[in-house]
Amino acid sequence: MLCGMRIEVCYRDGFPDGRAQRLASNLQRAGVAELQSITLCDVFLLAGYRDPGDTTLREIFCDSVTQEFWVQRSADQPRPAAGACNALVEVCAKPGVTDPLGITAADALRRAGVQTTEGSSAFVQSARQYRLVIGAEAPRLQRTAEAVAAAVHNPLIERATILAPLAEAPSDGLPLAYSHQIAASPAVVESFDLASMPPLQLLQLSRQRLLSLDEAEMQAIQAYYADPATAATRRSAGLTAECTDVELEMLAQTWSEHCKHKIFQARIEYREADNPRAAETIDGLFASYIKRTTETASVGRSDLKSVFHDNAGVVDFDADHFVCFKAETHNSPSALDPYGGAITGIVGVNRDILGTGKGARPIFNTNVLCFGELDTPPADIPEGLMHPRRVLDGVHHGIVDGGNQSGIPTVAGAVLFDNSYVGKPLVFCGTGGLLPAEIDGEESWIKHIRPGHCALMVGGRIGKDGIHGATFSSLALDEASPVSAVQIGDPITQRNMTDFLLEARDLGLYAGITDNGAGGLSSSLGEMAQYSGGVRIDLDRCPLKYPGLAPWEILVSESQERMSLAVEPAAVDQLIALAASRNVEATVVGSFTDSGAVELFYHGRPVGRLDLDFLHNGLPQMQLTACWQPPRPQAPAAPPPAAAADHRAALLALLAEPNIASKEILVRQYDHEVQAGSVIKPFCGVAADAPSDGAVVRPHPHSARALTVTHGICPRYGDADTYHMAMCAVDEAFRAHIALGGDPDRAYALDNFCWPDPVVSPDTPDGEYKLAQLVRACRGLHDACVAYNLPLISGKDSMKNDALLAGRKVSVRPTLLISLMGVIEDAATARSTDFVAAGHHIYLLGETRGELGGTVLEKLL
Repeated sequence: MLCGMRIEVCYRDGFPDGRAQRLASNLQRAGVAELQSITLCDVFLLAGYRDPGDTTLREIFCDSVTQEFWVQRSADQPRPAAGACNALVEVCAKPGVTDPLGITAADALRRAGVQTTEGSSAFVQSARQYRLVIGAEAPRLQRTAEAVAAAVHNPLIERATILAPLAEAPSDGLPLAYSHQIAASPAVVESFDLASMPPLQLLQLSRQRLLSLDEAEMQAIQAYYADPATAATRRSAGLTAECTDVELEMLAQTWSEHCKHKIFQARIEYREADNPRAAETIDGLFASYIKRTTETASVGRSDLKSVFHDNAGVVDFDADHFVCFKAETHNSPSALDPYGGAITGIVGVNRDILGTGKGARPIFNTNVLCFGELDTPPADIPEGLMHPRRVLDGVHHGIVDGGNQSGIPTVAGAVLFDNSYVGKPLVFCGTGGLLPAEIDGEESWIKHIRPGHCALMVGGRIGKDGIHGATFSSLALDEASPVSAVQIGDPITQRNMTDFLLEARDLGLYAGITDNGAGGLSSSLGEMAQYSGGVRIDLDRCPLKYPGLAPWEILVSESQERMSLAVEPAAVDQLIALAASRNVEATVVGSFTDSGAVELFYHGRPVGRLDLDFLHNGLPQMQLTACWQPPRPQAPAAPPPAAAADHRAALLALLAEPNIASKEILVRQYDHEVQAGSVIKPFCGVAADAPSDGAVVRPHPHSARALTVTHGICPRYGDADTYHMAMCAVDEAFRAHIALGGDPDRAYALDNFCWPDPVVSPDTPDGEYKLAQLVRACRGLHDACVAYNLPLISGKDSMKNDALLAGRKVSVRPTLLISLMGVIEDAATARSTDFVAAGHHIYLLGETRGELGGTVLEKLL
């Protein structure tokens, strides 16, 4: 056990801690009645450092005006009384879980010149200590402390120490350092004789390893290894004919629903129960509707630079710049750990922008969040799921930390509530970026990766967190969902990496870049290899957070804050030196080739070889059937009350409904002014407290042009027909763009589908209907976008938004989010959406009919 120091930091009397006040309110609302008061204390556990003295420690860890701190330097050091508390809970991260506060504290110690002890590994752990005053005697005191511990920590990623009632020494049992060792995996490579496995055994292998591959996909892999040509190539590469675990995991990641969008690529036999003539064969929803929409809308225009190809869609902005936009979902991770899921969603989509072309600068964030109803009785929440209020608190906290600490403004979004989101929340995270038109004399939106380039990994190190994230998000949430899929993002580390990469980009130090997203190096280098024609990856050269990762874990881990680069050999030393000067780690982990394969090595020994063509094109096409049966029309909603008093009551009820009520308390915590580009803010009106229809951002100080950012989402419309739901979502986003002053000919949309499982199975007997809903939504999206000449430039789909827990299945409503980015020629002409002055006329454009279905009023009535 390393000797160390414990530092505890609390607010002084008279300086209220907003975190403690908010937590006390939440606990009271959750029914923890006997808790009388709570005090928060930040704890830092230092190991492997020489003692720099109280003055230096106070400067690093404490605001001496509002806070006081105490340092414990030995286990037998007498402790002061911890206030008047009679119970204490301390929470810290489990081994292997990223601790951003600890990482930042360690960097502060390094910058302050604090020395480490010779021969030891120095590190800082952070913890949160909750000092409780409980108005009860044991054992009720113990039970109340346990209830608090359950509310303030997530056992998937954190551990809680409970001291109740306290002994005479108020913090007896709290260590100077928690164990940070993680169980090591054997560094061996397992092989599988797929040729001898019958179909049932192939499926068992897929389930055991959480590959999310079906029988046809496993048989395609089996046939690849049985091919004599494959066997001969493997022998010449020093491999046996058997499949290694490294190869199998890479195939599963690459072929996951998350990465390959198998349902959108499927061949679908579509029919309508009441219209036999409507039957048709659809050879891929993406090709038939999404891609075709953009092909139709792009005729005669040259402003679309890169669509459906890179990490984000790229379009013209002005003579010197392009802009790009991407939106992702982080639903499954947010269901397991709301904070971690949301923060990795934000920093992950930031990296999508950073990995577009040769690297764009993130200039704005968006978020659209869908939760269960906040007043849902706890008894109605299936066992194993968190209450929507706790999910909301965690997701919101993650977005605040992910955006604010990265220095990227959060400019637009929405919050929706519906009980179908109890199983999985929907967490849509979007980012826009600015890209120079040219970089080092080459088109900035094109990657230039050639054989002979070195493959580098930059940023955070690899750990066990995020393993099987891609395959996990391709499944319904259930009791077997892997803890390893949970990740915690570190926006400060990513900010350092972002600044370094943009500096290296402008110096021309790399030729290609992409994000280590779902699937880690497997995904990033596997995709980049398509440019050069091959890649060699030396897994033992990859920097690790801790020893003991198996080679396959190194390859597919999604640990955050990492990017992959293609670098000319002559520029490697300069790039690594620049990275070190910016406190960023950069490591050569392989090289790009023209071998036609991904070649995997561990300590010089081959552990895998996959033909690029099979890896990216060998996935068999799904064959699905869809049947549309229009739902029975419901009785029309009652008309609004006629009496004026009843109108007032109806209006107040509408204003109080969570989907309409103000979200100002949440939105005000986002920084929308950082980077100084905000033109139209999230709120408008005389008191700046009424929500805007969208945002206007000026991305470059020397250009008068601005961007609109708007959204459209209306899931309840889909109860009648998802075709109209999709059309209304497009219409909402486009109208908001126009209302803000946007150019109707310079608008670009993203589609994000979040759907319940639309594939027939014992758990999903209505899969044909859900797939038909998806088909009709794609049609509505196509028809609306073509009508507005609105190209789709990027998008995403999440197809398994179901939870199967405690014998209950909860599926989300079919949901389509349209995110829109548009151009305003002159920011001075941007318009806010409030009524500006008394006496101005109000006009209603268009035809109005009694269409109350899907509205909040209909829901209330």
